[in-house]
Amino acid sequence: MDYVRWAGRGLILALLIVAAGCARERAPDLERLTPQEIFLSAEALLEEGRPREAGQRFAEVERLYPYSEWARRSMLMSAYAFHRGGQFAEARAAANRFLDFFPADPDAPYAQYLVALTYYDQIVDVGRDQQNTFEALQELRDIIERYPDSEWAASAALKFDLALDHLAGKEMEIGRYYLGRGHYTAAINRFRVVVQEYQTTTHTPEALHRLVESYLSLGLVREAQTAGAILGHNFQGSEWYRDSFALLTGQGLRPEDVGDSWLNQIYRQVVLGRWQ
Repeated sequence: MDYVRWAGRGLILALLIVAAGCARERAPDLERLTPQEIFLSAEALLEEGRPREAGQRFAEVERLYPYSEWARRSMLMSAYAFHRGGQFAEARAAANRFLDFFPADPDAPYAQYLVALTYYDQIVDVGRDQQNTFEALQELRDIIERYPDSEWAASAALKFDLALDHLAGKEMEIGRYYLGRGHYTAAINRFRVVVQEYQTTTHTPEALHRLVESYLSLGLVREAQTAGAILGHNFQGSEWYRDSFALLTGQGLRPEDVGDSWLNQIYRQVVLGRWQ
């Protein structure tokens, strides 16, 4: 009886396995399909929310029919699908391959944009390594400079500004860390980077104020006054200027261009418009 019972259970399990195998979608024999049919099946996978499988399916068109028009279209679609699936290295490789083979194609700006996105979408918080931010900036700059009239240039410019602001935020975080621990020279070096290299970002007003703080702490009043003058000229209505003004006047000083430092050069360029 035990044998019969276990044999019956084994038969039921076997039938379930067979049924599951029949129900499971079987992968098509791609070598029997035309490039158009493979392409359309990959599009169907995308619509089903399976971008990684779709990316692989699009890549099969390129592998099986490398010189067809469908291969060109599939190369770009595989980059899009892989990016959508979070496979950034695969997306970047496919997009770069498209640019290598079809540099003058009307879709080349979009391929370049996809390359940039593979870095941009991996930008992490300012407390971590910013290599992807640097890479994204380079790729976004290429779009802006090489394809200024494309539909992707405006989006690339916006993302470029955001990525630049992110890098400035990284410098500010380190500068605040040094400032809070009394390492004023190290802090100044970080705030100087923001003022000189990222002066169009949202962090510039605070960087100038922190320079006023740092220079006053070191007794370098002329540099502090000049930083305050630049801040007052460009951001007079900001809270950072109000704080800097209070710091300077509290020591009997006022914001003005005095001395001969790197800040004076910036004052002459930004305020006076003298670049020589």
